[in-house]
Amino acid sequence: MKRTVLAASISLAVSGLLIAGAGSPAVAAHAARPHPPKADKSQAIQDARDSIAAHPSAVRASSDDTFTSSSVLVDKDGSRHVHMTRAYRGLPVLGGDVVVHSAPSGAFRESTLTLKNSLSVPVTPKVSAGRAEALAQKRFQGKRATTTSTLVVDALSGTPRLAWRVTVDGIAPDQSPSHFNVLVDALTGQVGQTWNDFHTADGTGHGYQVGDVPLTTTAVSGGYQLKDSTRGNGETRDAQNLTATNDSPPAGWGKAFTDTDNVWGNGTLGDRATVAADAHFGIQATWDYYKNVHGRNGIKNDGVGARSFVHYGNNYANAGWDDTSFSMIYGDGAPGDKPFTELDVAGHEMSHGVTSATAGLNYFGDAGGLNEATSDIFGTLVEFNANSSADAPDYLIGEKISSTPLRYMDDPKKDGASQSCWTTGTKNLDPHYSSGVGNHFFYLLAVGSGSSSWGNSPTCDGGTVTGVGNAAAGKIWYRALTTYMTSGTTYPEARTASVKAAIDLYGASSSQCAAVEKAWSGVAVVPTATTCGGVTPPTGSNLLSNPGFESGAVNWSASTGVITNDTGAAPRSGSYYAWLDGYGSAHTDTLSQSVTVPATATAPKLSFYLAIDTKESGTTPYDTLKAQVVYGTSTTTLATYSNATPGGYAQRTLDLSAFKGKTVTIKFTGTEDSSAATSFLIDDTAVTTG
Repeated sequence: MKRTVLAASISLAVSGLLIAGAGSPAVAAHAARPHPPKADKSQAIQDARDSIAAHPSAVRASSDDTFTSSSVLVDKDGSRHVHMTRAYRGLPVLGGDVVVHSAPSGAFRESTLTLKNSLSVPVTPKVSAGRAEALAQKRFQGKRATTTSTLVVDALSGTPRLAWRVTVDGIAPDQSPSHFNVLVDALTGQVGQTWNDFHTADGTGHGYQVGDVPLTTTAVSGGYQLKDSTRGNGETRDAQNLTATNDSPPAGWGKAFTDTDNVWGNGTLGDRATVAADAHFGIQATWDYYKNVHGRNGIKNDGVGARSFVHYGNNYANAGWDDTSFSMIYGDGAPGDKPFTELDVAGHEMSHGVTSATAGLNYFGDAGGLNEATSDIFGTLVEFNANSSADAPDYLIGEKISSTPLRYMDDPKKDGASQSCWTTGTKNLDPHYSSGVGNHFFYLLAVGSGSSSWGNSPTCDGGTVTGVGNAAAGKIWYRALTTYMTSGTTYPEARTASVKAAIDLYGASSSQCAAVEKAWSGVAVVPTATTCGGVTPPTGSNLLSNPGFESGAVNWSASTGVITNDTGAAPRSGSYYAWLDGYGSAHTDTLSQSVTVPATATAPKLSFYLAIDTKESGTTPYDTLKAQVVYGTSTTTLATYSNATPGGYAQRTLDLSAFKGKTVTIKFTGTEDSSAATSFLIDDTAVTTG
């Protein structure tokens, strides 16, 4: 019989590692195992829990770490993706979150995270909370309400450190609610990163009407109320030109809009219900987009509707989403202008809530730009999905608010501040401007490069991109956001995330995946190790035939059952992969192919992706995989891998310079002892000339 189940009774105590939430089998099953039923969310969490326990190195975990599930996605085929937050010795770790990906069988596939190494940080502060709060308050501008502080581990950038996360709540000078965050080094008192958890659109308050639209309301005594029971009781209320006392509109704040004839507003600003109709339609249109296109049941996917407050503040020239109170606010704009109630603004702001509930992207650095771009992208898609005659859909952001659009997706630099092409300095911009890279990518992916009825989009690399349409582009971005992004995702990591998403949805050889790669190159985000074709060769063309095993055993010599599409484990890309060992008994598997290394090769290399899944414990190498080169009667071992370093797919690159001008056999030899099983999974191989 081929491999047996390796995970059913894995211990959850690995070097004292503690995990809050629920967990998973850590190793794959093979063909003899029946296909498991589709997992529910609790089983998905259990899978992730056990995977972390079995593979702590894959998530940079130590005995001081604990993990708690924050969101769960189970694919139609049963694959599981669990987003987990991390605590270190009881302290929240900013930038320590991880997404654990499991196969339909529950086997660990890979992890997504930004943390580079396991944490080793002192947890006793030398700077008091009061001192940290005083330092943070000096950075806040506006009317301060309350200040709170929490001791955290700051792993957002550079070397992780102990810090106070100080949140100053209040009202900003422009009347916006503010949740101003400041990180203060708890050992030195140095003030570090700052950001605001209240997200606004960047405009001047020239709002508009959405025209004649249908509204879903609730019958109450004497008439109707602007509350939608079909969309989680989403409600629109009158802020009465006030600002919330504690900067977040509490439940029951403001005044309910009621009416006797269920007709709201008259199309003029003389009726306060006119802009209420705009805002209420924004709630409906955003809910419907996420529900009908992505199957998402509300902003947090919990069936709860958002609230909107119109007539917020006195001549308040902005709009925004407040995640704390789960609400939208709209100001009336500067004197003489219309309120700030454009449809793509509503979709934009409420999409901040979706981001908060999924990837939790930071609001600074590359992640801040991705956060804003995500809201621009989905705000635009909400507008297209609604297809209102009063606000014809386009790829402009806030075009009805002022005389010129706030942002241009076809070529973001046209606004004079945003970037169209990514650089290492993009992370230093305000998120509204660093979002240009993400907006430009999405436009290229959806519409394509060059001139069209929507705009004129150049590429940063001079290449040509053929768009795949809004439907495919939106699905790819949504899956990338909800499945593969974490709080500190950078633009290069977003490229990886969206390529993975495209492979998941459309396949590695699809035109959609190829367009994702071209669109990212079109905004100067260069390829990463994750590509549609599998491995990215270091340089040169691939000399191996059938390098991803997608033609089965063609061109390869292998032990029986090694080249497989068995669903008990998982390929890195495509459907086939090589599975060596995993029996739990004394066994040897081999995999090989002959190749000629040209004498003219400048830097020939062998590269491949390897995942190691084991039931062994400790650091003794009981089971091994050798990457070898056979020339004549001589066998050279280039590298040896073992059960001592388990983990998901990672690219390995080995030097072949000693074999220039020779015809050799590339060989993998997996050797397993007679006790616990170890599986070595290989995919996306390449021999390149340099």
